[in-house]
Amino acid sequence: MRDTRPKWRTTALGSAGAIVTATLIAGAVAAPTASASGESRGGQDREARGVALAAEKAAKTGIDWQDCPADWGLEKPIQCGYVTVPLDYAKPHGKQIKLAVDRIGSTGTKEERQGALIYNPGGPGASGLRFPRRVTTKAPLWVNTAKAYDFVGFDPRGVGKSAPISCIDPQEFVKAPKMDPVPDSEADKRAQRKLAREYAEGCYERSGEMLPHMTTPNSARDLDVIRAALGEKKLNFLGVSYGTYLGAVYGTLFPGHVRRMIVDSVVNPSREKIWYEANLDQDVAFEMRWKDWQDWVAKNDATYHLGDTRAEVQAKWLELRATAKESPIGGVVGPAELIGFFQGAPYYDSSWAPVASVFSKYVAGDTQALVDAAAPDLSDTAGNASSENGNAVYTAVECADAKWPTSWRKWDRDNTRLHQNYPFLTWSNAWMNLPCATWPVKQQTPLDVRTGKGLPGVLIVQAERDAATPYGGAVELHKRFKGSRLITEKDAGSHGVTNLVNPCINERVETYLLTGKLDGRDVTCAPHATPKP
Repeated sequence: MRDTRPKWRTTALGSAGAIVTATLIAGAVAAPTASASGESRGGQDREARGVALAAEKAAKTGIDWQDCPADWGLEKPIQCGYVTVPLDYAKPHGKQIKLAVDRIGSTGTKEERQGALIYNPGGPGASGLRFPRRVTTKAPLWVNTAKAYDFVGFDPRGVGKSAPISCIDPQEFVKAPKMDPVPDSEADKRAQRKLAREYAEGCYERSGEMLPHMTTPNSARDLDVIRAALGEKKLNFLGVSYGTYLGAVYGTLFPGHVRRMIVDSVVNPSREKIWYEANLDQDVAFEMRWKDWQDWVAKNDATYHLGDTRAEVQAKWLELRATAKESPIGGVVGPAELIGFFQGAPYYDSSWAPVASVFSKYVAGDTQALVDAAAPDLSDTAGNASSENGNAVYTAVECADAKWPTSWRKWDRDNTRLHQNYPFLTWSNAWMNLPCATWPVKQQTPLDVRTGKGLPGVLIVQAERDAATPYGGAVELHKRFKGSRLITEKDAGSHGVTNLVNPCINERVETYLLTGKLDGRDVTCAPHATPKP
């Protein structure tokens, strides 16, 4: 489930061995050291050779850094450029695509510099190009790290400025109100199934050439080519949400190319979970975190006047939902739009107060605040195109990474059962992922994520009550990556932990990036500060 609100977001879900020449570009390139699963042996070898060739070429070419285009919204001294990669690594001399990258140089002395730190915020489908702005905006948590590293962002294949894909006209995509995700009848289910099938067909019509190659292993190969283009012998990587799965796949394919890796809010990398089961697990975790938010709202009833118990807040929510179903608020906000807005609260603590405030205003008689917050802005054509593109990439990657159930009976049974106890998100999430049941291109078998030769200690950071990437994912990756360390933020549930103020976590993240040192054992940290009403 990705956060489908129009404003920009990060989510989850939001998935080889041939040496080319002896020494390549001062060690900037080496051959991959593990093989992807689910492909023929010949396919693995071809892709291994393909990525090594592409990396060798990128290391020679480098990146032609320029001032960023004015409409990218990236101020100087951030610079922008492109890295060329094969669309299909099995055909490295075939069609090429350009990936947009940006960077800001390290702020410290020459002696302090440790290389480039590459960032992926998740999705799949989110842009990483805003990462260098943590330096220009002097984000306090990153000041010391910025002395040691160039901060590098990129748009993964299919995203934003990197050969973007599309599945539907963006204005049509955001149009509201949409059908209530919770079906009242078999006819409702048939209508949603038709929409999902048409969406899959639209992806093929608009982006068919890209779809077979929109996989997490290919994005990991792209990451290795970017590493080489930067002139880096090894990768320093920070991945959040889906970016943790990208990191896990990269660490499996290229264990000897990793220098430092932090994964924050972890997608469960088990082959059994990617991606159908992972989405079902999300539904359960979202319900838990939705209740956490309701408890907080009830505790702050003096501010919000929505009830002083969870049950009272839930009753107000159900009343709002029923009203919007009967007659969409402002003509545009129905139950689907409400979920699009209200799901921000289970995702991020930073949304707790804003969501509660809008809800409170509505109950007090101000409907405009809710319309402004939850309805699409049809005049924001750039934002709508970005939202549509993000959803297209999310769908394309999750559908291509793994084989999804094709039996509607299975989808219906699983989601009907879950909805009984976890109604907040279950059906909404099901319809969002249902295009994968009729996906028009071949679906792969997920990589078997594991420790390979040369993989250093990876730092795993996870909130115990995360909704988008449930805690079990961090435990699973910790088991699979030997020598990794797990920091658990206890009794907390915000998605994306490394950018929140919590000294217990912040100091360890900084120490690891600056020195490579991990704690001798796993660490449990107290939660960051609860949001103020």
